[in-house]
Amino acid sequence: MATVSSEQRVQSACLIVLAAAAVTAGLYWFRSALVPFVLALFLSTAAAPLIDLQVRRLRVPHVVAATTTLLLSLLALLGLGALVSLSVAQLLGNADTYRRGTEELVASVVRRLPAAWTSDVPATAVDPILKLPPQAVAALLRATGNAIRDIVSQGFLVAIFLAFLLFGRSRSDELLGPVWKSARAGAQSYILAKLSVSALTGALFWLVLAILGIDLAPVFGLLAFLLNFIPTIGSIMAVLLLVPIVLLSPELSTTVKVLAIALPAAIEFVIGNFLEPKVIGKSVNLHPVAAILALIFWGALWGILGMFLAVPMTAALRLLLERNEITAPLAKLMADRLPADQSQDASSAVPNVDGDTGRHQAGG
Repeated sequence: MATVSSEQRVQSACLIVLAAAAVTAGLYWFRSALVPFVLALFLSTAAAPLIDLQVRRLRVPHVVAATTTLLLSLLALLGLGALVSLSVAQLLGNADTYRRGTEELVASVVRRLPAAWTSDVPATAVDPILKLPPQAVAALLRATGNAIRDIVSQGFLVAIFLAFLLFGRSRSDELLGPVWKSARAGAQSYILAKLSVSALTGALFWLVLAILGIDLAPVFGLLAFLLNFIPTIGSIMAVLLLVPIVLLSPELSTTVKVLAIALPAAIEFVIGNFLEPKVIGKSVNLHPVAAILALIFWGALWGILGMFLAVPMTAALRLLLERNEITAPLAKLMADRLPADQSQDASSAVPNVDGDTGRHQAGG
């Protein structure tokens, strides 16, 4: 009997692997239609509380509430799209200036090196090395700008999908099971919390850079707001994009340059490590390693939009996997916790030297 059970588990595992491979291929090949739909799905999830507020508190019919919510959402998207397009145009327009300035900066650093370090090195060997930083700066600026521009260009499809989702929400609520409702509630909590934290990050970026007199302060504030939706990598990119324009501004003093890089980095560090975990809480419940792997996976499939949606989609997937007996161990592995029996085994096998392990388990 045990042999039959083991064979069934192996067969089920193989079928799951094959199904996962087929789904992954489908997600890649149909990404041009799926990406706008998924983005509209999460936007409708974020806008759902506004519909509920009008229906329950103001006693407005669902059609009217959905119409006003759709109009407000479209106005917000149009405004954000206009700001992003203007910011990207300014950013890409200065890419060549950044590149030339970076070349001068690198050349000046090389000229200040001791002569003994560079006397025996031919110029032909140094030139390719000197061109790497300017090329990296220009490539980073163009890649970021083009990726954000691609997001804006898909706004028409997103608006169509958003209209259907908002007007059909009352019917879909009746058809959803408890698993899907739980996944939607978790995604809604994450999106609203992330939206608030990202808005705060962008506002602080804008304020600090404007006070220091940095060019394009609103642009970098908007980029910080958008890139904050990408876990880990987004906050690093937001600070790195500042470095060229700060270092290549001759009118800025050394103190201002240091503050213009250090203060935004401190903002990202404090918000990302202290404020954001408290605001978001357990709405995602993903291990940091699982979040990074999800970022890589969805980024490879759907580009930068996949990075924006990686965490909420993976959190929803974890909730679905948790409901199945075969995939439940994988869901527990993805979560930021261990199963009870494993945690007990780990606590008995690993000695607790200073009590940190015990506190972590008690807190988790």
